[in-house]
Amino acid sequence: MSHRVTPDNLTLKLESAFQSSLAERHQQLGIPAVWSAQNKWSLHPEPSDLADAGPDCFGRPQRMIPAALTAWQQMQAAAAAEGINLMLISAFRSVDYQCELIRKKLDKGQSIEQILTVNAAPGFSEHHTGRAIDLGADDCLTLTEDFEETPAFRWLQANAQNFKFLLSYPRNNAAGICYEPWHWCFQFDE
Repeated sequence: MSHRVTPDNLTLKLESAFQSSLAERHQQLGIPAVWSAQNKWSLHPEPSDLADAGPDCFGRPQRMIPAALTAWQQMQAAAAAEGINLMLISAFRSVDYQCELIRKKLDKGQSIEQILTVNAAPGFSEHHTGRAIDLGADDCLTLTEDFEETPAFRWLQANAQNFKFLLSYPRNNAAGICYEPWHWCFQFDE
């Protein structure tokens, strides 16, 4: 009896392979095996279609899925028309890049428990989707809570939803991630 490959069972095989790879990477980083079960996080496989989003504020090339890129460009232009400069700090991150971020923090002596309050475990970061962006403003340091005091943040609070971007990690969020006023994620129509 032969087994036919269908889109459904191919997807299941790919998801299973992705999860096995993540389990191995988590073990190498010292992330407890029960971590994903204890948290309300979703797996975020990497998309196959990413578009060049140009450089971030540090000159590093960034990528997003096409729909998020279009929405980002429209949102950035609308903010600029009102005198607000939204700076792109980060967009897509691969699972490998997320592993490296965590490895660097471990090498600096941080515990995995500390790290997982500010960084998602590999495979669980919204940045893997190509829909998440970290934003900044000219008048504050990047990736700090001070961003919430800027005109850029106030503009995002009033307008980002018009471009399908939502603040992912407000204060006391269910994911247990520290408050990140700079982290916004593009939402598809349900």
